[in-house]
Amino acid sequence: MATESITPPPDDAAPPEVPTGPDVPTPPDLPAPPEAPTPPDAPTPPADTVPPALELLVHGVGGATPQDMLHDPRTTRVTGDTTASVHRRTDDQADRPWDDAAPLREAYSWSGLTSGNAARALWLLLLPFMVANLAHWMRPAGHGRPRTRRAYETLVRLLALSLTVMLVAGACAVCLDLVAWQCAGSAACVDTASWLGPLAGPDGGWWSEPGRRLAVAALVPTAVVALLWWLSRRTWSAYESASPPPRPRGDHQREAALSLPGFWYGRGIVGRLRAAHTTVGLLTVCAALLAATGPHDRGPRGATALAVTGWLLTGLVVAGLAAVAVQQTRHGRTEEEIDEQSLPAAIRALSPAALALLALTLLHTAWSRPGWSTSGEHPGGGIFAALAVLQGLLVVGVALSARRLHRHAPRADRGALAGLGGAAVALLACTLGGVFTGGVAQRVADWLDPHAAPGDPDATIAGPPVLLSWQAAAVPAWLLVVLVLAVAALARLARRRRVLAPDVRVVYVGEPAEPLTERSGRIAGALARAELTDSAPVVVGWITGASLLLGLTAVTGSLTGESPAQAASDAPGPVAGLADFCQQFGSWLMGIGVLLLLAMGRRAYRDASARRTVGILWDVGTFWPRAAHPFAPPCYAERAVPDLSWRMGTWTEVTGGRLVISGHSQGSVLAAAAVWQLDTATRARIALLTHGSPLQRLYGRWFPAYFGATALRCLHRDLPHWRNLWRATDPIGGPVGVTGDDGTPVDRGPLTDPLHYGRSLLWPLPEPILGHTDYEADPAFAEERAALHRRLPGAPPGPRPTAPKAAAAHAATEPLVRDVPVAPQDTAGNAP
Repeated sequence: MATESITPPPDDAAPPEVPTGPDVPTPPDLPAPPEAPTPPDAPTPPADTVPPALELLVHGVGGATPQDMLHDPRTTRVTGDTTASVHRRTDDQADRPWDDAAPLREAYSWSGLTSGNAARALWLLLLPFMVANLAHWMRPAGHGRPRTRRAYETLVRLLALSLTVMLVAGACAVCLDLVAWQCAGSAACVDTASWLGPLAGPDGGWWSEPGRRLAVAALVPTAVVALLWWLSRRTWSAYESASPPPRPRGDHQREAALSLPGFWYGRGIVGRLRAAHTTVGLLTVCAALLAATGPHDRGPRGATALAVTGWLLTGLVVAGLAAVAVQQTRHGRTEEEIDEQSLPAAIRALSPAALALLALTLLHTAWSRPGWSTSGEHPGGGIFAALAVLQGLLVVGVALSARRLHRHAPRADRGALAGLGGAAVALLACTLGGVFTGGVAQRVADWLDPHAAPGDPDATIAGPPVLLSWQAAAVPAWLLVVLVLAVAALARLARRRRVLAPDVRVVYVGEPAEPLTERSGRIAGALARAELTDSAPVVVGWITGASLLLGLTAVTGSLTGESPAQAASDAPGPVAGLADFCQQFGSWLMGIGVLLLLAMGRRAYRDASARRTVGILWDVGTFWPRAAHPFAPPCYAERAVPDLSWRMGTWTEVTGGRLVISGHSQGSVLAAAAVWQLDTATRARIALLTHGSPLQRLYGRWFPAYFGATALRCLHRDLPHWRNLWRATDPIGGPVGVTGDDGTPVDRGPLTDPLHYGRSLLWPLPEPILGHTDYEADPAFAEERAALHRRLPGAPPGPRPTAPKAAAAHAATEPLVRDVPVAPQDTAGNAP
């Protein structure tokens, strides 16, 4: 209705016997019927000369159905599968020229790549691996320092390898130490755990010998390694195997790593990493078994042959670990070209060799050793302290290399935390790994014996390794730091809300002047909450510092060989009570924390609102390819980016038309990455419209080597037709800060939110505060979309096309609301 009132047909137009116009598509290879009415201001060269035009929509965090994106309950899948696909409205099956009143639109739905059934929540147990993988991509943008860059990436890969060792060692601590070594070797513990009867006591039979029950228990951590290998291989074939579109050789910019042909094809590196981590996991099980048998075999009751065999097996384990470490230093990512080479024979042989070595170790462990009994802790419990020291040294190395890169990076490309963001995240990965490992071990120990602790007279077992008890005692202190930071954030939020509230009305010039204190408070609260995002580096810095300090305290305390409660037993009463409380409460928190994480993940996969709460962090973590850890959750972008690139490239080549790709939130990052993967000729026919985009605010700050100012300027140089919409109330999106060669900024904003302050004759109900959602509701969206289509090559000449529906309604009412104007904006669309 609004379109007809703005562009009436001429008085002498023929009756519309053949329906044509913007609401009925005309195939581009057929001329329009001569009797069809033509609006006087429509840019209508003959239909057979006007190329078709398309808007490709990409949703953001939390997902969106094609029906919601296209505003039509009837949609049809154009291409794709049940995981990710492109849809059109059922009424829009034919390509046609651009029409502002009813544009031809397609929706790319990729939510199936990051959500699904509740079983996917189990990926959250691999959160430390994902965080370690993030550290690889948070490398500072130090140009011209290839050796330092390679050192940074190698150290991160070695740190990720240590996390695999920690996970498998944790499984060994539960199965080999707590169950097979301690509980099965204690008659009192077996009385409460009757299911251990076949493996325990002198009357337990052939399997009750310590070596044989250790061999049986070792099958569980071996199965964990096999499960991780299977998951990695299964997702490898589904995600990392999507081939990118073909491009002319050398058609990329070295300043933008995401434009490299092999960036989104990680098949080679993930295959090499999977072989290395599987090998290390199996060798860790071997080491745990040899650590148990070694003291007995080398003691007075041991057999010389078994001792010599144990030394040979230990040497092979050490050699295998060294071979994997060397492989990690020599084989990194290949991005300049698509890495389609098969794995070298030496790398393919790693896992089978480790499996054969494990079989020999199991045979050696199960060999009869008369008179051997078990008591106390497993002899290999010291591996956790050694791992903590090793991880600390690796984090220091990552920090030193990151600082060197940061100092040589352009000032505009310097990231958060003075370049130490990657090191901070690597330390957090180690902290999470320790919490997960300690939490499971503590829960199992409490299940077997509630009094399990070193030195406890009522305990039937010694309990988990001492370091895990110290880590448990550190958890309440760590949570106290987090609580203090949360209180400080709330206080800052309240203070900023009071400061911003009086100035909210300034933006709404000409609207009714009645003071609406509550309305101003809500708008100011939205502005203040959006500002909290910019405080993330400070929060991460404090949490990282607390983790480092508490980690050092835990390692130092574990050197005493006593639990915190035992170490403080001779201290004054309040100190001893506090130590015991922290150990017990921390143990409970570590165990329950794992269960809560699983419950939260399960709810997030089923509930869209819960998914949006944690979705941005999860989608950022799984956006990046698996470059450091193959057991991390799979990278959805290695499927989504080729999908979008293929769709844009093939559609423009087949139709010769113009395309605007419109990305919201995380979808804007996928859209930018996909455009980077196109050849120069295809990019010339494409425009980019981003809204609510974290390109600079999140990615540019934390991943400066890939989304820093230099990379975004390079993107604009490759894609001059780019506009970005943002709001000050948006806690995720923001400006990209890029300006073209002609001085025109890419950004338009901050857009007024809400669009109107209070009630009026034309707006009787309060407008919502949209924040990060529904950018299409703002007339600026339709204006910029239409302007981008007109600027692309092949756009028909002539007057400005008919206003889109949202803008048309706004224009139709404009004469009636001249006394209530919208907030003034400058030429770039920036509100004062």
